Amino acid sequence: MSGPVIDLGELRHGPDTDPLPRPPLAKGRPLRSAVVLLLVLISLAAAGPPTRREAVTLPGRLGADALVAGDLFVLVEPLSGLTGQRRLTALHLPGGEPAWQVPLPAEGRYWGIAQQGELLLATGHELGPDRQGTLTVALDRATGAYHWQQPGSPSRLGDGNLLLHSVDDDQGGTLRAVDPCCGTVRWQVPVVPGGEFSFREGEHGVDRVVLSHANGPVEVLDAVSGAVLVRADLAPPGGGPNTGVQIVEDMLLTFGGSPTMITAYGLDGLEQRWRTPADEALYASDCGVVVCLQNRSGGLRVVDAATGRLLWGNDRWAWVWPYAGRLVATTLSSAGPGAEQIVVLEPQTGRVLAELGRWELAQFPFGGPMIGVRPHPDGGLLVAELDIGGGTVRLLDVLRDAARECQAVDTGRLLCRRQDASFGLWQLPT
Repeated sequence: MSGPVIDLGELRHGPDTDPLPRPPLAKGRPLRSAVVLLLVLISLAAAGPPTRREAVTLPGRLGADALVAGDLFVLVEPLSGLTGQRRLTALHLPGGEPAWQVPLPAEGRYWGIAQQGELLLATGHELGPDRQGTLTVALDRATGAYHWQQPGSPSRLGDGNLLLHSVDDDQGGTLRAVDPCCGTVRWQVPVVPGGEFSFREGEHGVDRVVLSHANGPVEVLDAVSGAVLVRADLAPPGGGPNTGVQIVEDMLLTFGGSPTMITAYGLDGLEQRWRTPADEALYASDCGVVVCLQNRSGGLRVVDAATGRLLWGNDRWAWVWPYAGRLVATTLSSAGPGAEQIVVLEPQTGRVLAELGRWELAQFPFGGPMIGVRPHPDGGLLVAELDIGGGTVRLLDVLRDAARECQAVDTGRLLCRRQDASFGLWQLPT
């Protein structure tokens, strides 16, 4: 096991094939901003010896998933052989000393791990002719000791329990609330074949679950108790089944009818609020004070959340989400894996407030800063903090050995995979 290594990255920005981010649009701003940006780049290039900082080197291999959980680095990796069984390896941070290593009790393709109190939850898809579907295994965070396993993917409930959802389009499935201490089921409900479910997840966890039965009623459940709060037949105009049911803030949206309409209902009472043509909308998403409708052929329409009135539309944007009271969007031409053109929009008008350049966003915790990375022409990754509220980009670092798959950790650290498939953990400048 190798200990910490010193990564002598340089806080300078050499020639870059990607355009520098454009500042917020304002009258008379371009020349002034260009002068300021030029002075910043000159000062960075002319700076003295590069700042020394520690980067902990952590083991890894292709196909492995990694998580930083407080003072623990956890790696999900396959065992040798053809069994499909995998193991968890945990290391203490910041030094990378071994903590524990255990095999996972069920064969499968595990794609991620999460922390829930003093537990680690490993989730994947079971392998074998008689074992199909999603599975979550709970392990002790301190020792790796096995606690329990249940079918389904986990989401946190507002009372500290877990909601496990395991549903197949053809065979149906089950929703169950589970006590994380021992895997005891608090409540469960079946999802019949052809049915759908969705849930609302806020800062404190899931509080509402919606079940849509095929050619039947829609039910809204209290996620903590499992009690049905309201049930109603929400048949679309013109007959036929609803083709989609979604939750957006305090509303339930249904897609259905001929022509297809989007109808909004109050979530806790299922009283109709508004209705608007779906046109090419594939799904709706919460965009703060507005509702975003993503089109099948790309592009976006935005409607008022209170009335359903169309506010604006644009075929340029591929993905959009709310952040810091604004909308963050990627351009349609850059959609896909890797770096994408990032812009900041005003929610009510769609006006472009800032163009931040081409970045690949690192995974970041709820409410944390938005960190962007992209390949540096001299090797490694250029790292920057994207200030959505101010519409600016702050260059943070150049990580010479970093390659991809970056995660922003809530203590100001960045975990990235290195060129050799191992991982590095860097402390970001403040």
